[in-house]
Amino acid sequence: LIVHGRDRPEALARLKRALSELIVDGIDTTVPLFHALLEEEDIRAGNYSIHWLEKWLARTFGQ
Repeated sequence: LIVHGRDRPEALARLKRALSELIVDGIDTTVPLFHALLEEEDIRAGNYSIHWLEKWLARTFGQ
């Protein structure tokens, strides 16, 4: 899934909408993960790294 926008907030809004409209049947997807990530201020602000993601995953999902 690829979205574009004039700026980051517009692209993120389009991503949120596209994810809510996306239908995939028969398999588990990472759509819920992306919904959760879009709720994070650090993601919306662009303040993240792979280390941030590792910590977030551990905190959120206990991994």
